[in-house]
Amino acid sequence: MKTRAAVLRKAGTPWEITEVELDPPKANEVLIQMEAAGLCHSDEHIRAKGFARLPLVGGHEGAGVVVDAGPGVTRVKVGDRVSCSYIPVCGKCRYCSTGKQNLCDAGKWAGVGCLQDETFRFHQNGEDLGGMCVVGSFAEYSVLSEWSCVKIEDYVPMELAALVSCGVTTGFCSSVIAGDTRVGDVVVVFGTGGVGMNAVQGAAFAGAKAVFAIDPNEWKQQQALQFGATHVFGDPAKAKEVLINFTYGQLADVVVCTVGEMDNDVVKAAVDMTGKAGTVVMTGVGYYDMVLPGGILIGYHRRMQGSLFGGANPLHDIPKVLSLWHEGKIKLTELITKTYTLDEINEGYADLMEGKNIRGVIKHQH
Repeated sequence: MKTRAAVLRKAGTPWEITEVELDPPKANEVLIQMEAAGLCHSDEHIRAKGFARLPLVGGHEGAGVVVDAGPGVTRVKVGDRVSCSYIPVCGKCRYCSTGKQNLCDAGKWAGVGCLQDETFRFHQNGEDLGGMCVVGSFAEYSVLSEWSCVKIEDYVPMELAALVSCGVTTGFCSSVIAGDTRVGDVVVVFGTGGVGMNAVQGAAFAGAKAVFAIDPNEWKQQQALQFGATHVFGDPAKAKEVLINFTYGQLADVVVCTVGEMDNDVVKAAVDMTGKAGTVVMTGVGYYDMVLPGGILIGYHRRMQGSLFGGANPLHDIPKVLSLWHEGKIKLTELITKTYTLDEINEGYADLMEGKNIRGVIKHQH
């Protein structure tokens, strides 16, 4: 079949809306009619700098309906509404079987975009196109492994189902799982975009007595107050000054870094705000050589924790986050600043980079 999609052929160029060929699903694969796709910063990293096999169909935050299934599919069925986990979950590798689904071995093709049998489903003019994180939600239709599908309830709007497939769950779990926030903790969050805003509300939901949100964008600072932040700052130095006074010099228990473009200045500021035996959670993407003064971790017994999907188990945590929203415990609808059509994708990313959106969402027109 043919489907419209946003394709990247060369790093540094805009997304191109074009028609591509899509093969039918093979064994253990499903055809998804995509309904919504989140505009996550990770796709912008790929567009701007490459770091993946090109050409590719973009989009790794997505949700839609299963419209066809290949042989052997058992996890979902035709007609199911699904959130597309950007890390597939096989359920049986060493990591899945020990409660670390975010590290599933089946995620190894994320940067290539091929399916589990190492072949591609998107094609154009005889050329194979990958799907971002083997999802490709910037296409109106996509073929996914059943391992990338998490069934969702009928009451969940597709736009929200798309956001929990990456950004919401990553941010929320960065505080709750990777950071292991406990009742009464003091938490600092660097960056309050689509991921960081959920790190803020994750920390608040977990029982943090104070959540310091740091972001240069004043509008996002004010939004963070609505998501559970108790203190907001544009300047890390000012935040540290207040933190010292607030904690009587003990500093933060957990510091979560979700800045879109991580660098050494952010890392050093984060470590400087982390108290004894505290944890620095590294969620934001950064292509840089991390440099820290010797002994900065040892003397305070600090911990640097890498964070992929926030440490989430997608099959459990995606439905859990959605249930918390349904019960009024956390905010999700308020994350969506603006919706776009597929043809407006470059405008959507321009808005993201200009700091106008917490999260933009593409609503596919069928």
